[in-house]
Amino acid sequence: MDAFLHWRTEASTRSLSTQLAAAATVIRDGSELKLPALEIVPGDLVVVNSGDFFPADGVIVAGKDLQAEESTLTGESLPVNKQMAQLQVTDPDMLAVDDDSWGFAGAQLLTGRALLRIVYTGKETLYGEIVTSAVQTSQAITPLQKAIARLVLFLIAIATLICIILASVRYYQGFGFVNAILSAATLAVAALPDEFPVVFTFFLGVGVYRLARKKALVRRAVSVENIGRVTCICSDKTGTITEGRLQLVQLVPSEGIDKKTLLNFATIASRKNSGDPVDFAIHHHAEGEYKFTIPETLAVFPFTEKRKRETAIVVQSTNEYLITTKGAPETILTLSNLTDSERAIWIEHIKDLAGKGCKIIACAYLLLTSSSIPDLEPEANYQFAGLLSFNDPPRKEVYAAVQACRQSNIRILMITGDHPETARAIASQIGLGGNYPSVITASDAEAALQQHGYQSLQTIDVIARAIPSQKLMFVQALQAMGNIVAVTGDGVNDVPALKAADIGIAMGGRGTQSAREVAAIVLLDDNFGSIVNAIAEGRQLFKNLKLSFKYLLMIHIPFVFSAAIIPLLGYPLLYYPIHIVWIELIIHPTCMLVFQDLPTHQKLKSEKQQAKIQFFYQRDWWGVIAVGVYTTLLVILSYIWILKIGGGVEYARGLALALLGVTSAALVVGLSGFRTVVSRIIAIATLASSVLFLQIPILANFLDLHTLSIQDWVIILLSGVLTFGLTKI
Repeated sequence: MDAFLHWRTEASTRSLSTQLAAAATVIRDGSELKLPALEIVPGDLVVVNSGDFFPADGVIVAGKDLQAEESTLTGESLPVNKQMAQLQVTDPDMLAVDDDSWGFAGAQLLTGRALLRIVYTGKETLYGEIVTSAVQTSQAITPLQKAIARLVLFLIAIATLICIILASVRYYQGFGFVNAILSAATLAVAALPDEFPVVFTFFLGVGVYRLARKKALVRRAVSVENIGRVTCICSDKTGTITEGRLQLVQLVPSEGIDKKTLLNFATIASRKNSGDPVDFAIHHHAEGEYKFTIPETLAVFPFTEKRKRETAIVVQSTNEYLITTKGAPETILTLSNLTDSERAIWIEHIKDLAGKGCKIIACAYLLLTSSSIPDLEPEANYQFAGLLSFNDPPRKEVYAAVQACRQSNIRILMITGDHPETARAIASQIGLGGNYPSVITASDAEAALQQHGYQSLQTIDVIARAIPSQKLMFVQALQAMGNIVAVTGDGVNDVPALKAADIGIAMGGRGTQSAREVAAIVLLDDNFGSIVNAIAEGRQLFKNLKLSFKYLLMIHIPFVFSAAIIPLLGYPLLYYPIHIVWIELIIHPTCMLVFQDLPTHQKLKSEKQQAKIQFFYQRDWWGVIAVGVYTTLLVILSYIWILKIGGGVEYARGLALALLGVTSAALVVGLSGFRTVVSRIIAIATLASSVLFLQIPILANFLDLHTLSIQDWVIILLSGVLTFGLTKI
């Protein structure tokens, strides 16, 4: 099951290379040609229209009013303004181009029309670097898989050695070759630990189902147990911690203007279908609060990087026209007829709002009579209307999830491509770092890693301005420190880190196809709080699996050692193959059904997680050994004692099998706490089968057994009570 899911994820990773623009319009020899994107070469001139994706990395050589959506590549939550390149000669052999003049493969042009001179294609693009990182990163075997492998190999070695010794001793004792082989084969069936990998796989399947019911789709089964040991969550900000969309959260009107009027001015200066998220947020807010009727528009001066504002002229009345403008606060303040003291007050307002991680725009207006309508956009004498504050708010459930992780000793590290102050504001709102987060840029964090080693990441809460390769580096650094790292993300820029993480968690709603396909777990409801539920489920799975393995060892020790020691001492075989089948029919349903159904605690408890997993600690081993040794001695001594007093092999064998059956039932009660319906059914069915096969003469004779007396059953049940007590060690 896991092999298939892993293969499917690998195939999905390779499909990243196909998730670019399929075709592009290229200008060659003065003509526009529609060509497959794969045929584009460096030097080509490509036409990119509004809504198109850049087919490769290149320099923008023409275009105006350009905005690009790069969040899936860089993690930036806001559109990026683009402009025609201004080449700078910084070296005789090198030309420098500003970042805002580059178009990147995989990014989408939101507004305007650009001409792109192709510089890099294929794996040399930023997108190509992400794909290369994802393909080169492999999924490691989980610590639990390694622990089970070590346990199973150890038990196989012991079982094989005992079988060889038993066959040799039986043959030496004169029982013959057939008896020796039968003794070894019977012991092998009982001793070989086939249940362990089967139970592990079964439990993972149950965990996949239980997580699916909690809106978490598991793409790699072993992730169910791995997530329970997470010690660090590296989370993207945009679309993961935040909602991934701009919202108008505050209106700050100037004196004499109310909020409704300010919003009306901003709505007039915003085009509804411009593709600009700010315009969309303004119209969305206006439609929710008020039903504005936009007057007849006479002229629109769209936003440009040079002007940093957008202006609209509308009909106010018969002899009056309204001009509204919105844009960068410093630009609008310059256009407004404010006094120096008034301007200083508004600048302080802007700083306060910006410090909260908000995007701020200002709005102003101008009333003119028909005789003075300008042919060009007015450049002065505006009345300042106020400020509009936007943010990408945190998801409602994130704060509670962060607190639950902190209380459970799970560290959360935000790694984002956003501005440090924006990231700091969001981190404070969700309680990261105890409301006083430690923020550092990715370049500074990388330098600290090189100078001071992995420990430099210990006190950091937020890493800002991170590119995909840096995010991957930080994840690997945390793993090198001994952390079990979960990475959450939704963009193409998160793919390398998602795949390299011990647990990659993608958002199923907003997340890109690339992120969903590479991640080990996909949150179907995009609920950050579901991560807490998944961790709790993973921890409970490990506890349940541990109880199941504990049961297997406790019941197998007397089963295997009695099957080996009795023949080695020269006595008749304790178990025939049919008896082995009977006991196995008790063991298999018990280990698979009783413990997987134990309930999950909804709240995470404070637990110290360890990367190097140990299935059993010293106290666990003492409990296993105590029950195993006690039951082994009880079975062997009772069998020999019955033979010594002349009770016969059938009687002695029946007593031994009854002891094993009652021991199994006692272990179910002791380890499961008798908390589920399944545990009660299995325990009662085990006792009933023992009574049925031993007390009905026809069945007892068929199994070469002898019925037991009331006194025998009383002693057997008392031994079960003592076994129950030993499980509490």
